[in-house]
Amino acid sequence: MIIGSHMILHGYEHWLPNDLRGSGSKEIREEKFEPLGEVHYGRKKIQPSRDELKQFWRESEPLLKHDLFWFDARARDLIANSFAQVVALRGYTVWACAVLKNHAHLVVRRHRDDPEKIWGAFADASREIIRGSGLVPTAHPVWSLNPYKVYLNTPGDIRGRIQYVFDNFAKERVPVQQYDFVQPYDGWEPPKMTFGNRKR
Repeated sequence: MIIGSHMILHGYEHWLPNDLRGSGSKEIREEKFEPLGEVHYGRKKIQPSRDELKQFWRESEPLLKHDLFWFDARARDLIANSFAQVVALRGYTVWACAVLKNHAHLVVRRHRDDPEKIWGAFADASREIIRGSGLVPTAHPVWSLNPYKVYLNTPGDIRGRIQYVFDNFAKERVPVQQYDFVQPYDGWEPPKMTFGNRKR
């Protein structure tokens, strides 16, 4: 039985089909991206360096319809505030959340809304608030339009994903965010970290 979902919202075109890290795509639908390299389905065992990724983004950005949008501290706060509004409005239970520089993670309890609808609610609300802030043009997608979610079936799955989400703060060098709308899972929370803890 599905008891929760791990959802990832990828920033617009920050993860192309032929991304150096591998991807969930099996083909390149737009020819303009083909010179960037071959598709590797799934996460590569050996990951590219940050310098290699930066070079990949430099080469891909001129091919995009919209500019890449990186989430600075202000954008991350706006996105988190929109998530809080969605939780309050729809009654979702969120066990983990991390808003990073070009994507966001959420671990959400099973709800009468299906996971794709939940993903869409978070994406729509945050897109609206980012556009309304003037940080991007009104036509900017903000997020990739393809929902990414992993179904979680056991308490161990839930705890593992919560820890994974929490570990992303250090991995991405983003100050730890502790949001009021995030609830402990069955009394359990991941070990606290000291890298720039910030309470919201």
